[in-house]
Amino acid sequence: MDSVRILMVRDLLSFNVLLILIFASTSVNAGPVYANTEWTDSHATFNDGNNAQGTMGGACGYGNISSRGYGLETTALSSTLFNSGLTCGACFEIKCKVENSTWCFPNAGSIKVTATDLCPANPAMPTNNGGWCNPPRTHFDLSYQMFTRLAKAEGAIIPVQFRRVPCVKVGGIRFTMNGNPWFNLVLVSNVAGAGNVVNLQMKSSETNWFWMTARQISGQYWELNQNLMGQNISFRVTLGNGKVMIANNVVPANWNFQQTFESDINF
Repeated sequence: MDSVRILMVRDLLSFNVLLILIFASTSVNAGPVYANTEWTDSHATFNDGNNAQGTMGGACGYGNISSRGYGLETTALSSTLFNSGLTCGACFEIKCKVENSTWCFPNAGSIKVTATDLCPANPAMPTNNGGWCNPPRTHFDLSYQMFTRLAKAEGAIIPVQFRRVPCVKVGGIRFTMNGNPWFNLVLVSNVAGAGNVVNLQMKSSETNWFWMTARQISGQYWELNQNLMGQNISFRVTLGNGKVMIANNVVPANWNFQQTFESDINF
């Protein structure tokens, strides 16, 4: 009887250990896939030729990404990763799965890119044959230059692994003022740290430190229906990882639309 009890206790302990191991293995990336900091399987393609025209513009609203400071180290994301534009500005490290593709360069290492665009779904095509960006699939549509650092262009689509990494940017957070006197459309760019802005608040020199929450319009465009002409403007920026930073009086009172102002701070 004692030996039976010992076996039962041992089996129970083994079962509990197994449960702990299962829970630990599944909870490493329990959050949304676009926030994964552990290596995660995916695929990548490239979106243009070697003239990089396909990297300009994009659903994040950055426009000319070279002038915004992103260069060619960019990627479009499938909608699963894009998160309605709230992943714009985030940075990812990507490496080719050499063991799974003859197109990968064996010693390529990894690349780091900033999310600047949406890779649209193609519902008419299956997810494993042309519908690479269809949900719930994760996918990276890289610039030609970044793709060919990892693999031969002839490969067209390659198996990769990715993870979120902190963004490293030169200079401060940039705010581009658009709109008209009755509403402000602010583009936020060149954000370090987590990179992706998920909330933007504004105040002017005449609002007594009352923070007004801007509304995300698309990508990294934020709208506030207030007339702030002739006033200094400050911003409170919240990133996807919850970190907050205040850029005080970054926009001077004599500002105009289509101007970009750079703060002296960054994450």
